[in-house]
Amino acid sequence: MELPHSDHSRATEREFTASGPSQQPTGRSCPPTGGSGESASALTPPEPAEWVILARIVRPHGRHGEVVADVLTDFPERFHDRPHLWLIPPSRVSAGPREVFLENFWFLRSRVILKLQGVDSITAAEGVRGCHVAVPAAERAPLESGSWYAADLIGCRVIDLNRSAAEIGQIVDIDRGSSSTDLLVVRGAGSGAADLLIPFVRAYLVRVEPAERRVEMRLPEGLVDINSPLSEEEKRLARGE
Repeated sequence: MELPHSDHSRATEREFTASGPSQQPTGRSCPPTGGSGESASALTPPEPAEWVILARIVRPHGRHGEVVADVLTDFPERFHDRPHLWLIPPSRVSAGPREVFLENFWFLRSRVILKLQGVDSITAAEGVRGCHVAVPAAERAPLESGSWYAADLIGCRVIDLNRSAAEIGQIVDIDRGSSSTDLLVVRGAGSGAADLLIPFVRAYLVRVEPAERRVEMRLPEGLVDINSPLSEEEKRLARGE
């Protein structure tokens, strides 16, 4: 699973909710957005930092221009509501983003098949291989209270209220594969500090303020010290000296 990093121009539409008991409703509310009704020539592409990636085109599929794409959104059903998409070429290609119209789509196991208007042959499908399928960030699917996009968490400072509001470090990634809960990868404050893995659970979470780039938590005693670098004395003891 591809995860967004600090490059917000490649932010994906991934949703993260702190694990644990919640009083929030579990259903998602995704009202249709509909098409803009504007032609591609009338639209100005957003700035790179304003894109949200929905999929990445892997290869052609069939003879009529269909393409196979990896799904990079937690809301794949929203393709129904997003007829106007943008193709962002790979970084090695100098061309800029261009709008395309989604004629049809269907799912094939864990991937999605896309039929884009104007892409009607294998040759044309090869021409969009590697492109990211995106929408402007303003068109991200709305989230229920208590959930956040990864792009809103990455770059935030983690503040531990159990340590006199000390800054623990900055969130640089989210690990979804090493544990049963999502782990915040936090770059420790201070020169040479190790990265910390902090469970993103409701028991620890106090407040998330993306606009302030701040996540407040109450971390249990000893959690921050688990990944702390060894002192010189500890290194000597580890060597048996």
